[in-house]
Amino acid sequence: MVDDVGFGLLLDRQQCLALLGTASLGRVIFTHRAMPAVRPVRFTVVDDAVVFAVPTSSPLYAGARDAVVAFEADDFTADFGAGWYVSLLGRATESPAGDAGIACLCPCPALAGRRFLRIPVEAITGHRIACHAE
Repeated sequence: MVDDVGFGLLLDRQQCLALLGTASLGRVIFTHRAMPAVRPVRFTVVDDAVVFAVPTSSPLYAGARDAVVAFEADDFTADFGAGWYVSLLGRATESPAGDAGIACLCPCPALAGRRFLRIPVEAITGHRIACHAE
């Protein structure tokens, strides 16, 4: 199915999650000082949730923990002629401190002063894009 802006193949939930599993860098969109903010994070997908480490002293931790946030990841060719993007919404929560399973999977380990935030997928959309010459 083509999306509402006339390009790209709309992906289902499982396709979106599979593509997220191939990426390791994404963006968290949250509120900071009553304004939208975006921060890049290294992440992994665990049980239909995006998980990433974040310093507890950061605006991202303060603005995202226990709040509804958006997350986006993508992968495109160098000329942007083909690729995909996935966006999701969910309430970010802190993973338990002793969750060693997440610590082993996350590409950015929890160093001193960092905690893991988890965004369970409540809503997800994705598109695969391919520009074809007429």
